[in-house]
Amino acid sequence: MAAGKLVSLSFLAIGVILLIQVVLPLLSFEIWQIGQQISQNILISPRPNKQKILGVSVKNQNNFPAFVSDLTRETIPSYNEFNLTVSTIKIVDLPVVVDSNDLSKGLIHLPGSALPGEKGNVFISGHSALSPLFSFKKAPFANLTDVKKGDQLVVEAGGVKFTYKVVEIKVVDPSDVSVISPPDSLGRYISLMTCVPPGLNLKRLVVLGKMI
Repeated sequence: MAAGKLVSLSFLAIGVILLIQVVLPLLSFEIWQIGQQISQNILISPRPNKQKILGVSVKNQNNFPAFVSDLTRETIPSYNEFNLTVSTIKIVDLPVVVDSNDLSKGLIHLPGSALPGEKGNVFISGHSALSPLFSFKKAPFANLTDVKKGDQLVVEAGGVKFTYKVVEIKVVDPSDVSVISPPDSLGRYISLMTCVPPGLNLKRLVVLGKMI
């Protein structure tokens, strides 16, 4: 009898732990979003932007709506990947695969978007995760919500370092491809995109940086 009670209590404890692992990240995100709105650090786009970008579409990949690009570039870069450092969330020299639509590789650079240092927008995507216990995929942007305006994003490509300063944070609809375009035609920008709430496909968090 005592053994059966112990087993029941063990299962109950495991259930509580699993529930906490799910609920806390969602609750934490909601609190984060409210705080960002109050401090006016974030722009919320509740409806998808109807702007279309030629060569870019949103396609389901394993029940995940992802940006897919058929764009190509005239000049092939001399490197297949570059490194990203975001010290505030302990990302150090994490490889980003150039011109890839395959999120299973980790961090990927949208085909046809600007390369580091170029005018335009270096567009990088990566998975987030609800919890390490529930993560069955690479989730390099699990803590992207911890990035703030003014933080630095450092990219090393072809032996050259480029530093960007975070100037904007957005939450947008998964079908809003307008975030791929740079804010203007002259600046050098970088965008980091992941799913929010962490591990779910409801919205996208986009962190925009400008080269300094």
